[in-house]
Amino acid sequence: MTAKAMVADRANADTPSSAAAADGAARTPRPQVGARVARSESMSGVAGRWVVRLAALLAGLACWHYASSTSLNFYVRFDNIPGPLQVGQALLGHLEQSAFYLHIAASLRRIAISYSLATGIGIMLGLLMGRSRLVRDIVSPYIELLRPIPAVAWIPLAILLWPTEEGSIIYITFLGALFPIVLNTVHGVEQTPEVLIRAAQSLGASRLCIFRHVVLPGALPSICAGLAIGMGVSWFSLLAGEIISGQYGIGYFTWNAYSVINYPDIVVGMLAIGLLGTASTALIQLLTRPALAWQRKAR
Repeated sequence: MTAKAMVADRANADTPSSAAAADGAARTPRPQVGARVARSESMSGVAGRWVVRLAALLAGLACWHYASSTSLNFYVRFDNIPGPLQVGQALLGHLEQSAFYLHIAASLRRIAISYSLATGIGIMLGLLMGRSRLVRDIVSPYIELLRPIPAVAWIPLAILLWPTEEGSIIYITFLGALFPIVLNTVHGVEQTPEVLIRAAQSLGASRLCIFRHVVLPGALPSICAGLAIGMGVSWFSLLAGEIISGQYGIGYFTWNAYSVINYPDIVVGMLAIGLLGTASTALIQLLTRPALAWQRKAR
């Protein structure tokens, strides 16, 4: 009887704690609920950022419309600058013409060829320069000497070097994309922590294995940044290269509008280059995002 009473007293004593534990477990939020809350907060934050960006663009359009409609002349002159409505009308008119799409297609084809060449050559050359002092000592002087030369300065030499106008344009655009890719790749290889390389060596990894599993993943963030920067610079160089062309290209379209003093078309060409450059850079960032998935997991 005494043993049974002691067991009953212990069971009664343990009942409140177990009930409190069950109550605490019931009150503890489930991981799924927390994940849903975090996801909803993230989506609301992204939506808020896009609202701010859209508002900033609308504010810029409003300032542009006010300056052009009032012919603002305060150091910067807006006397002959077409307003957003004029540019919009000109853009709608060109969207109904097939020639405008031929200009865009020609520029996209040139960007695709030159950027692909710059990507392959730039990454390979950057990796070699980052891992070999001899290769870096041989190639680095040429890069540092040629990199500051603007794309416009390459036009006369490109005409002499290449037998066709198309080859000259692709060459100039290729140079614009090459240097950012090479330099960012070299920087990424150099920033690989030496302790990781030594740790892999101590575990018996070969040089090829270290390069593949340590150096290359460590350099990927800089390589991806160089690819995005190179895409933007390639569009900048394309405009200079297409001045040579006498047929098609969005750069030629813009230059021709300047030649015939068609102010709305000048702005249409500039906006087209900006939109195409933004879209292509966003595409590069989207394509390189899976390669940087390990960064998000580490965070």
